[in-house]
Amino acid sequence: MSLLLAAGCASPPHDAAGLAAYKANNDPLEPMNRKIFAFNEAIDRAVIRPVAEGYMRLLPGPARDALRNAVSNLGEPARFANNLLQGRGDRARVTLCRFVVNTTIGLVGLADVAKANGLPKQTGDLGQTFYSWGVPSGPYLVLPVVGPSNPRDVAGLGFQTYVDPFRYVTDHNGFPAAATYTPEIVGGIDQRARAIQPLDALRSASIDYYAALRSLFRQNRTAELRGNAPTAVPQAAGLYDDPDLAP
Repeated sequence: MSLLLAAGCASPPHDAAGLAAYKANNDPLEPMNRKIFAFNEAIDRAVIRPVAEGYMRLLPGPARDALRNAVSNLGEPARFANNLLQGRGDRARVTLCRFVVNTTIGLVGLADVAKANGLPKQTGDLGQTFYSWGVPSGPYLVLPVVGPSNPRDVAGLGFQTYVDPFRYVTDHNGFPAAATYTPEIVGGIDQRARAIQPLDALRSASIDYYAALRSLFRQNRTAELRGNAPTAVPQAAGLYDDPDLAP
């Protein structure tokens, strides 16, 4: 593993401007990341995008919205716990109320009744919690199939998947193993379907699609870490903001 990482490391440039850009990108594993990115693009073209397009043709918009709401509702207990761990009591309260309202009145989350009644969805994951505790993100990292991330978020994702309440219920009540990952699979397909047009536009407008996606990931993740909703498209200002240096 150490040899693989060493082979994938980019050497810092010696000129001042190049070194500043290198540090801003926080991507010392860029050679390896670009290879994984190319692999992900091939998988997307062959499998993921066609499935997402079929999903859009098969289900009308209201049905996709209902599935998206239900999958999001299953994540509310984890968001509640993470907001408590971050000391964000108000966000934890809103998340708990959302879960109760949408699970009952909203028919297990198919309808986002809570949002319509002044209880918007909150952010909150274990990577965000680690950030609030001062854990550094580490370098930019592209994961096979999953895509852009960093070591802090990878650790958070792994642990959160292990302690996921939905996984506990399925594992201890005789559900098929596939049922455990159904929310992630459905959520991933829905997310890819919603991103088809924006990503196509970004690809067409980008000289370097890899760098453009890296910037977009950083901007959206920075917004999430600061407790805001992520933006849909990259903007010229703030693309290289380091959330670990945020006030």
